[in-house]
Amino acid sequence: MPGVSIDETVGQLLTVLREAFEGPPEGGSYFTDNNPDAGLFGTLSKLSAAEASEERCKTTVAAHAHHLVFSLEASSAWIRGDRSPRNWKESWQVGTVDADAWTQLQKQLRAGYEDLRTAIQSNARTNVDAMGGAIGAIAHMAYHLGAVRQKVSYKR
Repeated sequence: MPGVSIDETVGQLLTVLREAFEGPPEGGSYFTDNNPDAGLFGTLSKLSAAEASEERCKTTVAAHAHHLVFSLEASSAWIRGDRSPRNWKESWQVGTVDADAWTQLQKQLRAGYEDLRTAIQSNARTNVDAMGGAIGAIAHMAYHLGAVRQKVSYKR
């Protein structure tokens, strides 16, 4: 019985990453709710800057979004072989945003997501660290999607 090829594995990684950010494809879901807005982009697009800046359970959605921008860059770099140290504490420094900053943060998330997709597509096959970095990045993004969705649904 043939196994799963590396190309199929990378394809599935990209499918799961896409679901985390863009929501599930029509007709099914690996892990999110089965509605088009279940991904990070759909969840964030419904929030105003004020809502994103509202502290819930000691952090804000804006803080998670800023952390994700940072981690997308760090993950993409890792997958490409850049092992430069990064100050992860800095990734949590933004807690509140105004309307312009919120729009910019969502644009940065989209750009970081596209860059991570490219890094995985181009490098995940090259070595075990790149593949591990891709899997870790996707797990990290899925965790934060869940955390953000919990914050959005949290009622005081």
